[in-house]
Amino acid sequence: MVPIEYYMVLSAAVFCIGVFGILTRRNALMFLMSVELMLNAANINLVAFSFQNGNLTGQVFSLFTMALAAAEVAVGIGIILVLYRNFDDVDVTKATTMRW
Repeated sequence: MVPIEYYMVLSAAVFCIGVFGILTRRNALMFLMSVELMLNAANINLVAFSFQNGNLTGQVFSLFTMALAAAEVAVGIGIILVLYRNFDDVDVTKATTMRW
């Protein structure tokens, strides 16, 4: 049996990679990929604690998180397509005219 601490370290590493990607990249696709990494880190924690406690609650919440991630990607791809059509680039710093 793998100790829970290993799952926590893996989840923290994946989450930190996602935060680093959000803070350092200007490409909208990299933003989406970084958010996906952060959501997957949360899924690792949910499944690990579910396994430790011996119930399925964490795994059910993990399925809801995956559905949320799929919806986020669908909306994000739509926004990226609008960015590319209007600005011929997916750099989020160039799209200042789309702000309110």
